[in-house]
Amino acid sequence: MANITQEIKEVIEKTRGWAFATSTKEGMPNVVPIHFTKIVSDDEIMFVDIFMKKTVENIKQNPNVALSVWDWDIKPRKGYQFKGHARIETSGNLFEEGIRILKAEKPELDPKGVVIVKVKSIYITSPGPDAGKEVI
Repeated sequence: MANITQEIKEVIEKTRGWAFATSTKEGMPNVVPIHFTKIVSDDEIMFVDIFMKKTVENIKQNPNVALSVWDWDIKPRKGYQFKGHARIETSGNLFEEGIRILKAEKPELDPKGVVIVKVKSIYITSPGPDAGKEVI
């Protein structure tokens, strides 16, 4: 299990978007942009599902996922990749929190659920000699 450090949280809080990768059980990849997120613990990140049809289908077949986040507005530029397992929730406290997050910015949209990623490993994607190194 990897812990989301304060430095990583700062990048997450400043980002304007993520890339979220899933794949079918046969390994066919799918990547989507996502925006409505929240760190729910030191090793879990939540995303609000609004239009993630293929993503949700893939998670049901294969819960292994990868996420990429970056902040290009700071110098030096910083980015991280997260790998872990995803689950989908369509009721409960986290789903209610997802509704609040979405409605605060886009009240006309209705979420279908939330995706919770249990982070297993984190890698540096910042430009430079540490790119690709695992955060320990």
